[in-house]
Amino acid sequence: MTALDIDHLRHWIGRTEQAAEVVTPALVQRYNATFDRAGVVVQGAIAPLMLHLCLAQPATPTASLGEDGHPARGGFLPPVPLPRRMWAGGALEFTDDIRIGEAVRRVSNIRDVTLKEGRSGALCFVTVDHAIYSGARPVIRERQDIVFRAAEQPGAAKPPVPAPTPMGAFHRSVTPSAALLFRYSALTFNGHRIHYDLAYARDVEAYPGLVVHGPMQAAMLVLYAQDLRGKRPARFSFRSLSPVFDTDDFTLNADEDAGALRLWVRRADGAVAMEARAEW
Repeated sequence: MTALDIDHLRHWIGRTEQAAEVVTPALVQRYNATFDRAGVVVQGAIAPLMLHLCLAQPATPTASLGEDGHPARGGFLPPVPLPRRMWAGGALEFTDDIRIGEAVRRVSNIRDVTLKEGRSGALCFVTVDHAIYSGARPVIRERQDIVFRAAEQPGAAKPPVPAPTPMGAFHRSVTPSAALLFRYSALTFNGHRIHYDLAYARDVEAYPGLVVHGPMQAAMLVLYAQDLRGKRPARFSFRSLSPVFDTDDFTLNADEDAGALRLWVRRADGAVAMEARAEW
């Protein structure tokens, strides 16, 4: 593996890119079908929350993808020489609604690149800010925390299993089928093989099954919060704590918390995979 030169990688701080795509009724239909949701799908109707993650994604030629299915590094994101990449967390502020038929534009900026030491070795965190516009209206401000880390070494000690967390006052069960994961990968044009290629996930990256997308977990939690309150939150933040696989069902959980909702994804073993907070 190439040595990690953090000074070189920090030259990517300040880089920007823009992309845009029109929200079509067909895309919204596919999004709702993926999450088993109903909704009005006509021009001018409000698009579902987190649909922006499916819009204007990089269309990298297949020949330019790495072994893991991700685009080769060194474009907008810095070329971090660590094989595993995932969302560590993020925060969103919803100021208005995306509407079907409008052109959605995303303006992205790399805010920071930092290096930390974790249990399995070096961790490189890349913080990306996004400003989302629907038509001429600003609708979302988002921060994404992306982490790159080394692959697990054979025989490495496993982290201790945390104590089981109780269910929330509100909870909903989810079956992470291979079809669900494949559909979300298709919606977001995400070629990362850990989400749909079981042989690769198990034999190359040493996971016990297909990995449930972090962004999909976040989308499920914020949509659940919206269902519980009957309106979209003004702010939503989340943090990934442990992976979820397609080998077991998991639950979406929520508790009231001083006018807000504390949310989490609970694995079958009781461990928290993702924690979040929605505020109105």
